[in-house]
Parts: sequence; C-alpha cells; structure tokens
Amino acid sequence: MRPEAELWIKQAASDLRNAEKNIGIAAFDVAAFLCQQAVEKLLKGLNIHLKREEPARTHTVLALGKAFNAPEPVLSHLRVLTPDYLAARYPDAANGVPAELYDEPIARDRLRRAKEVFRWARGQTDIELG
Repeated sequence: MRPEAELWIKQAASDLRNAEKNIGIAAFDVAAFLCQQAVEKLLKGLNIHLKREEPARTHTVLALGKAFNAPEPVLSHLRVLTPDYLAARYPDAANGVPAELYDEPIARDRLRRAKEVFRWARGQTDIELG
C-alpha cells in the first residue's frame, strides 16, 4: 500500500473511534462530524490505494462513493453523512447551534452509517481498515 493511503486510512479509523468516544461524553455534534470525516478519509485513502491517484478535493462523501460505484445502500448512508461536514460545525449551516441540534440518537445513527461504509469498504480491498 502506498504510504499516503495508509496515513489516510489510519486517520479514518482513529476518527471513527473518536466519534464513538464523543458519544460517550454527550458531544453529539462532534461525533457526527467525526463520522463524516472518518468516511471521507477512508474513501480518499481507498482512492489512493485502489486507483493510484490523488482523491478529489471534496468533502462530499457521496461524490467520493459514487466514484467507486458504491451500491445504493452505501450511497444512502453517504447522503445522510455528507451534510454533517458543515451542519455539525456551523450555526449558519445548521440553522441553529449544532451542539443543541444533535442528540444521541442522531449521533448513534451517524456512527452506525459510518461503520456500514467501513464494512462495505473492507470488501473492496485486502488491507486492514481498523
């Protein structure tokens, strides 16, 4: 595996673990953001590893998934995760205070979705994804 792909994938796994930890301390907006980031970094790392090219400069995980021809169930998860890049951090993007808009059920849903994307990604490669 190319070293830069390994860096992206290791950070993706770390972000996913940290998302779960943030649910434990009721930082639900942070957890949702980290789920989006974990998936984004995972897909970018896979892009480097499998396609041997630099990933698109985007935070839209849906677009990254479409570049892999991901199946519809995976694309459905990516559609939900994509807005959290902005909505989980910025009041103007969330139309409110993200810390007040995200709750435990939402954060757990984002974590479940991110884990499903990781599960799908494991089937696309022979490398360890954390």
